[in-house]
Amino acid sequence: MAEPNGTVENGMVLTLFYKSPVSADVVADSIRHLHSVINKTCEFQQAVLNPYKELEWGDEGVRVVVTTIISTSADCPDIRTVSKGREVAETEQKFGFEAVFERKNTYDSHRAPGLAVFDMDSTLIQQEVIDELAAAVGVKDKVSAITTRAMEGEIDFTESLKLRVALLEGVPTTVWDDLKESTIKFTPGARDLTKCLKQLGWKMAVLSGGFTPLASWVAHELELDYYHANKLCISEDGAYLTGKLEPDSDIIHAERKQALLLRIAAGDGIPLERVVAVGDGANDLPMLGTAGLGIAFDAKPKVQMEAPARLNTKNLLDVMYLLGYDKKAIDGLLLEP
Repeated sequence: MAEPNGTVENGMVLTLFYKSPVSADVVADSIRHLHSVINKTCEFQQAVLNPYKELEWGDEGVRVVVTTIISTSADCPDIRTVSKGREVAETEQKFGFEAVFERKNTYDSHRAPGLAVFDMDSTLIQQEVIDELAAAVGVKDKVSAITTRAMEGEIDFTESLKLRVALLEGVPTTVWDDLKESTIKFTPGARDLTKCLKQLGWKMAVLSGGFTPLASWVAHELELDYYHANKLCISEDGAYLTGKLEPDSDIIHAERKQALLLRIAAGDGIPLERVVAVGDGANDLPMLGTAGLGIAFDAKPKVQMEAPARLNTKNLLDVMYLLGYDKKAIDGLLLEP
């Protein structure tokens, strides 16, 4: 995709995910309309729209495309200002796509190996683990209600965690094996995404407000480099949970996730523009905002509005398109041993 003369740093990369495959004509019309809206609403003066590139296509049409808008003026609007605008939302609805906006220099940096940081519950896996633990002692409804309020940011995460953990008193420790064998399901695309990133030399971490027995297992299954989660106290005979957190361990709340992201990136010598963070809850927002690319994946409405980017395609492998890879390249990575 050739670039016109202009200020590259003032460029935006737009990746469009269509809800169903569409024709090339629909793609061209929707991109022209979106470009017009951006110019109108954000005064993105003298912007030049590049030809689009198909990233995923098939016999039924095109599903994912990427294009670049380069500004030849001195000013470039804030990405969040553009992407969260009402006119952009109306365009997405009209043409049946979801657009992810990135700074061009950040997008280009993804070609070098970076750090990918993931939330666990409802991100790498489909369940909220604490709800499943609560089911073992018949308090799932009570715990789920607290979980929902915490993920939507209505109550402090640390407070909510202690309230929920207290309800888990008496859960047998055999529950972890039961969950692994019959309950926990990885999110579609999780294994494929982490395999692709591993092949490309990325470092990966799971930073979870859940618990270490599951986080360590998820890290092992997906070959992640790091895991951090909350630690539960167990009875002296090791038979059941006491309903308390280990007193000397850190609680993995929003600020702790952000701090861990910064620590891991610094330790591995990875600049923040090459860090990708993915999560779904309010306690993920600080780390999403700190990463070069922060993605609210199938997230709560409030999180989608506040996160730098959102992705609602239900398949984590689609993150690869945001890093600049097309379907052919992704398929090639998945074929490697």
